Amino acid sequence: MIVAFSVTPIGTGEDVGEAVAEAVRVVRASGLPNHTDAMFTSLEGEWDEVMDVVKRAVEAVRERAGRVSLVLKADLRDGVTDGLTSKVATVERYLRTD
Repeated sequence: MIVAFSVTPIGTGEDVGEAVAEAVRVVRASGLPNHTDAMFTSLEGEWDEVMDVVKRAVEAVRERAGRVSLVLKADLRDGVTDGLTSKVATVERYLRTD
C-alpha cells in the first residue's frame, strides 16, 4: 500500500517545521520507501508496518503539541511494488509522448 499523510501540530503558531521534521525523521528511520514534499509524506509498505510508522510519526508531533491534525490517503493494490516511483514514471512517460 501507499499512504500519503500530513501531520500538523495545532496551537503552536505558524512555524510548524520543527515538529513536522520529527514526524519525517520517524518515517525516514523506518527504512520503508518514502517521499516528502511541501504538503505530504508518502510511504510504501505492508498495512501493519505503514500504519505503525504513521502512528509513531503522529506521536512524535504530539510530544510537541497537545492537538494534532492528521490527513491520510491510502492506495491499497495487490501485487504492486515500488509504486512510489513507478506511478510517477508512468505519468512522465505519457507526458513525453505529448
